[in-house]
Amino acid sequence: MTQLTGQSFIGSERGPATGSSFDAINPATGESLSTAFHEASPDDVNRACVLAKNAFTPYRQTSDAERAKFLRSIADEIESIGEELTARGNEETGLPAARLNGERGRTCGQLRLFATLLDEGTWARPRIDTAEPDRKPLPKSDIRCMQRPVGPVAVFGASNFPLAFSVAGGDTASALAAGCPVVVKAHHAHPGVSELVAGAILRAAKKCGMPEGVFSMLFGSGRVIGKALVEHPAIKAVGFTGSRSGGCALMEIAAARPEPIPVYAEMSSINPVVLLPGALADRTTALAEGMHGSVTLGVGQFCTNPGLVFVPEGHDADAFATTLAAKMNETPAGTMLTPGICDAYQEGVKHKVEAAGVETLTSGKQDSTGGPASAKPALFRTDADAFLNDPQMLEEVFGPATLIVTWKTKEQLLAAIESLEGQLTATLQGNDADWKDAAEIAAALELKAGRLVFNGFPTGVEVCHSMVHGGPFPATSDGRSTSVGTLAIDRFTRPVAWQDCPDALLPSLLQRG
Repeated sequence: MTQLTGQSFIGSERGPATGSSFDAINPATGESLSTAFHEASPDDVNRACVLAKNAFTPYRQTSDAERAKFLRSIADEIESIGEELTARGNEETGLPAARLNGERGRTCGQLRLFATLLDEGTWARPRIDTAEPDRKPLPKSDIRCMQRPVGPVAVFGASNFPLAFSVAGGDTASALAAGCPVVVKAHHAHPGVSELVAGAILRAAKKCGMPEGVFSMLFGSGRVIGKALVEHPAIKAVGFTGSRSGGCALMEIAAARPEPIPVYAEMSSINPVVLLPGALADRTTALAEGMHGSVTLGVGQFCTNPGLVFVPEGHDADAFATTLAAKMNETPAGTMLTPGICDAYQEGVKHKVEAAGVETLTSGKQDSTGGPASAKPALFRTDADAFLNDPQMLEEVFGPATLIVTWKTKEQLLAAIESLEGQLTATLQGNDADWKDAAEIAAALELKAGRLVFNGFPTGVEVCHSMVHGGPFPATSDGRSTSVGTLAIDRFTRPVAWQDCPDALLPSLLQRG
């Protein structure tokens, strides 16, 4: 077993065991876990960023094959500590072993997926326009273009995915694949898991001969360490998964720099589900069961959790609501990731309970025997008129809660969709008869979301070449990007063109040979 030290990783060295410290908390019991984690100082941040800057030149010059080997080695090292990760992850997050093991598999799988992308060589999107010296009235130059890495990237670990969206998650994997060194700000909710994974990355870096500073990880407050990271002139882009307030704060810091940089933040989404009349009549019970499973999966702590469902008014809507409410009432309380997340969930539920025009079907209340981060599902119902008149109904409640909104006409449904902010996903449930009149609804949802789901539910994101896990603001800070799938590499690259360049100075992918 690895002995945790609670010290940051500054390149291949460990940060000092001095200054302020914090403990990891078991959310099921509220107890502090052993090992104090020491917060990085401004000097530690600067050293990590300078190392990353110095590593950029040699690292960007590595071949695709060398970086692919590095990514595969990281995956191998993570798998080698699987039991430790699962045990520590359960203590720090309350997540069950099956969930943690599955997430570890996803983490290693996406590292290897980016390695395969590098093997294929398509990620750089080379374009070649050969010279036409005899063209009239003007000759044409030889111009060759491809994507190149932007520079060191700051990555913020997410609370709800201690592996797949954290230290070695998609942001880190895509940045390293592109040729960008990475400095991670570890999330305070799972620092032990973060230390274990950071150690795996650095062992892989040493085995593969990667330059010093290609990876660092810092413990500490997001408001202090995170701000210092984003402000540092060596950092050229940011990857973030978290709250809307946190993402917007980082965007403001990045925009205020003498050299503004992009922040790719995944933030807030309520992921609307639309049930069309034919589907609701045909599959009332199945749709209620599917909705229940999606809302309560992982105690509702997925960014694709469906917090809103539009249902056509009538008997079938009543039957759907009754069945869903019964399923929610039967669901036992689950442990949320942190007491703070649980407190925010309870506050969000309270706002819904107190909202005018909203009927509480299940309140999420529980007895006092639950732990400090224990939560039960909540279900609410309103109609489209009340929904359109209260902007607060659009607010995300991060946890196992959803709001049923009944609609009378397609025009009323379209107005409700138009009122939505940007979303990660939007779902349509229909049958063959429904699809004949659904084009306008699907088109309206396309304007609001990065991924449209048909006859399914939004929780569960496939890591593949075609996946888009992004969407218009506030789902993400840049609706042209994705944080899942191989397109995520584009966030950390920029196009460069070489005009009439000697072959010896061209990147190998563009050389005439």
